[in-house]
Amino acid sequence: LEEKWKLVPAFLQVKGLVKQHIDAFNYFINVDIKKIVQANQEVKSDADPCFYLKYLNVHVGKPDVEEGFNNTKSTTPHECRLRDMTYSAPITVDVEYTRGTQRVVRNGLLIGRMPIMLRSSNCILNGKSDYELSQVNECPMDPGGYFIIRGTEKVILIQEQLSWNKMITEDYNGLIQCQVTSSTHEKKSRTILYSKHARYYLKHNSMTEEIPVAIILKAMGVASDQEIMQLVGIDQETQKRFAPSLLEAAKHKVYTQQRALEYMGSKLIAKRFTTAATKYRTTADEARDLLATTILAHVPVRNFNFQVKAIYVALMIRRVMAAELDRSAVDDRDYYGNKRLELAGSLLSLMFEDLLKRFNWELKMIADKNIPKIKAAQFDVGKHMREALITSGLETAISTGNWTIKRFKMERAGVTQVLSRLSYISALGMMTRVNSQFEKTRKVSGPRSLQPSQWGMLCPSDTPEGEACGLVKNLALMTHITTEVDEEPVIRLAYNAGVEDIRLIGGETINNPKVFMVFINGNILGVTIAYRRLVEVFRMMRRRGLIGAFVSIHTSFTQRCVYIHTDGGRLCRPYIIVQAGLPLVLQEHIEQLKLGLRKFDDFLHDGLIEYLDVNEENDSFIAYQERDIDPEKTTHLEIEPFTLLGVCAGLVPYPHHNQSPRNTYQCAMGKQAMGIIGYNQKNRIDTLMYNIVYPQTPMVRSRTIELTNFDKLPAGQNATVAVMSYSGYDIEDALILNKASIDRGYGRCLVYKNSKCTIKRYSNQTFDRIMGPMKDSLTGKVIARHECLDTDGIVSPGERLVCKQTMVNKEMPAVKSNNPIEQKESGQQPIAYSAVPITYKGTEPSYAERVLVSTNNEEEFLVKILLRQTRRPEIGDKFSSRHGQKGVTGLIVDQEDLPFNDYGMAPDMVMNPHGFPSRMTVGKTLELLGSKAGVLEGKFHYGTAFGGSKCQDLQDELFQNGFNYLGKDVFYSGITGEPLEVYIYSGPVYYQKLKHMVQDKMHARARGPRAVLTRQPTQGRSREGGLRLGEMERDCLISYGASMLIMERLMISSDAFDVDVCNVCGRLAYSSWCHNCRSSASVSKISMPYACKLLFQELTSMNIVPRLKLQNY
Repeated sequence: LEEKWKLVPAFLQVKGLVKQHIDAFNYFINVDIKKIVQANQEVKSDADPCFYLKYLNVHVGKPDVEEGFNNTKSTTPHECRLRDMTYSAPITVDVEYTRGTQRVVRNGLLIGRMPIMLRSSNCILNGKSDYELSQVNECPMDPGGYFIIRGTEKVILIQEQLSWNKMITEDYNGLIQCQVTSSTHEKKSRTILYSKHARYYLKHNSMTEEIPVAIILKAMGVASDQEIMQLVGIDQETQKRFAPSLLEAAKHKVYTQQRALEYMGSKLIAKRFTTAATKYRTTADEARDLLATTILAHVPVRNFNFQVKAIYVALMIRRVMAAELDRSAVDDRDYYGNKRLELAGSLLSLMFEDLLKRFNWELKMIADKNIPKIKAAQFDVGKHMREALITSGLETAISTGNWTIKRFKMERAGVTQVLSRLSYISALGMMTRVNSQFEKTRKVSGPRSLQPSQWGMLCPSDTPEGEACGLVKNLALMTHITTEVDEEPVIRLAYNAGVEDIRLIGGETINNPKVFMVFINGNILGVTIAYRRLVEVFRMMRRRGLIGAFVSIHTSFTQRCVYIHTDGGRLCRPYIIVQAGLPLVLQEHIEQLKLGLRKFDDFLHDGLIEYLDVNEENDSFIAYQERDIDPEKTTHLEIEPFTLLGVCAGLVPYPHHNQSPRNTYQCAMGKQAMGIIGYNQKNRIDTLMYNIVYPQTPMVRSRTIELTNFDKLPAGQNATVAVMSYSGYDIEDALILNKASIDRGYGRCLVYKNSKCTIKRYSNQTFDRIMGPMKDSLTGKVIARHECLDTDGIVSPGERLVCKQTMVNKEMPAVKSNNPIEQKESGQQPIAYSAVPITYKGTEPSYAERVLVSTNNEEEFLVKILLRQTRRPEIGDKFSSRHGQKGVTGLIVDQEDLPFNDYGMAPDMVMNPHGFPSRMTVGKTLELLGSKAGVLEGKFHYGTAFGGSKCQDLQDELFQNGFNYLGKDVFYSGITGEPLEVYIYSGPVYYQKLKHMVQDKMHARARGPRAVLTRQPTQGRSREGGLRLGEMERDCLISYGASMLIMERLMISSDAFDVDVCNVCGRLAYSSWCHNCRSSASVSKISMPYACKLLFQELTSMNIVPRLKLQNY
């Protein structure tokens, strides 16, 4: 089977990378939002029983923006970026409500605005061709999948969580406990069952204490002990273990259902408020309600028939017992089948539902307040809809990243992040990032380690170093995250395939060792004996396309269960189906795919490929390559091995020849490499943008590079490298650059920064203004700091700006008193203005590239200035190859002094050979050979993971072109002209220029600003801060005995201050007068640090009196 990797680009057209965000958002906009509005469709009022308001339909429009008064026009994402606006669309509803006695139906009422994800079904860019995208200033390569909130691009990261509605048994400090987190639309609750002193208890946070399980079962209507034992198990061992729990129920004198409910009622956490309806209810009724709705909330209970829930509780008891007998039967929390990933869609739907409930509650309160006051005929609820509630709620949630939903006690921070636009890859890598809700400070190895179940789903290399290591992960190339599928058809199919309904089953059948229990999404569906046939039927139906492609089914033999999943948030990935030792995908299918006659979905419909999630992978036998197929066992074949790496790790050539941490380092540095961020980069005005001037595509590429368009938007240049030592300036990974290469443009970059200012209107009819440049009164010339301004007071494009020059000459009205009496006396005095110019703060000069003058959403006048600097590499700039080999420039040498080879070619870069042995980056040596052979042959070589061009072929190509097959050449010294005594390994290697440049880090200070309170120098480069001599440096100076040096550093150069001190009482005096002694007889002047004086005064204020003892010396 040749070229089966062609399936990967076909897959990426329909799924993967960013598509999961977009799919999830589309599901929310088109399906979920309608369900939410339907569930909360009625608003009623206590004041008037006839009043109601009902939502009939909901619709999310196309993104638009208000210009002037209720005059909207459609907008583009680029316009929102430039004008600092939110890219959002109106949410409109059709409502029917009563006004007095008549019924009113109104269509298209605005209830709020929904931020729109780029490239989703409601976005303007959806379905446009590349040419149409370029018309609206969008890059066709841009992934989309993010939001634009007030001009900044925000991504909702994928959130990782434990699976809901699933029993998880674990060993918790020596106690075996089984916990279930139930999650339905109405409730989220956590129920824990555990054993203590050989008795079983159930714990839930609506109870004051744990409750014996036997009492819970009796409260569920399983009254007699015999029935309980039949549910839990009738064998000797189980009876022996469960007897103490039954005895405990008897000890509390609980024999009937009513008595059990009363016992539970006495342990309830008291409700705070009672309404008229709940006044006559006993605690037993409350307890019964709690059992029905809150404890194990996901198991449905109709008309207080608790049978299924009782079976569920009995099953939990059995799980705990099994784990007590065999400690290895506990579940693994970190197993990836027990995890679910939440995408933007589900997070936004939680948020929107919460806001809609609040919106309805506000309407109800307004109705309650207004209906009694005015005659009911006049109250028109349509005029009281505050759309700002939903608009600002969604906007603030996305812009701050704080998801707070009080109903579910859900508080999360850092859900969203600003899209990193350092390079194209950093933006793409951010779309596949998975964030775990685990505290980063705890040093736990479990969640951080690389689980075997993550194979093929998450990238093994791409994770940050440091505290977030292993908690922040990235999706692999072909991972797909499922969206929810309706479970009704699946349930019907299961019943038809021979599953017995659980409601018709007694206790003996459940404990029969031949019977398997069937679960769907964590709920018990029924039991079956022929579990193998059930699984086969399901897989056959799925391959024929009769049920959803993402429905998964797997068996657990230890627990005697069959699990069916249709929920969203599971990770899955496509595999080729193998039957009788032969893959079903044939060469002819691949040929059809290459000609465009087949799409990826056709492979799915024809049953040649199927998606497996992590759980179902456990039941399959997957061949890694075609030669590994075992005709007896193999069920599936991996499509392409390189797809188990993610986007960032896929850029590394020959990663399978490197030591593992090197690939991890490259994943971090590839995101900091300067390059092109998109075809529209010249139209963007970003806060900070780095562009490399002459980007090149790498000579050795991988399949991932082509699939992610990195070859079209590269970040780096091919440098000819000689691996040798030259002078002492290349120690510890420092690089030596050729001055002539830099003059030709190697490593040259543009740095764009923006400054912006808004012209506001104030409530007292005053507003900011921009004034023209100031002229010198004597000479009539413009003053120096206003030299760059145009006549309108804004810098003119193309001007060279030096430090402290004005860019916008803005003035603000001075704050004046709002006392009406004073205003009356003074009459209408002219408003005083104070200057607040926007100045250029950089040290090196910049050029004003573009000036944008516009208005933003609040009708404020907005000025944005884009500043440009061209930088060439200098000593101290950081470079890195694609193998985690980072280094700074140590020396820049004239080309004449560098060694040259037989062709008279001098290298662009000299690298010290000591960077290779300990790092073991063999991939880099192979890349050099591949690039060299590729340059000579005029073609690209492939260094794809687990494949790529063979070393032997590269050496043959070099040999045919008259080069040494080892990649070594004779070099001549540039200084003496003699041949060097060894062969030098040399050739092109792809190098990235990283964003860390000396110019942005360099910092020194003599004198400068000081903090107001302590009068010590400020801290930090941005504030021209001082360089701190810390505690350890102080200790070092003390050990040298250099006491005057310490005094100079810590007092004279920092905050020396002269104070008057009274010799008698030792307290601080003021202008040679001691307030304490009431005399000026003996007051001395001494010098001390100002911070010390401040400490004395602060201590005095707390009634602690420090006294200074003075001596002459």
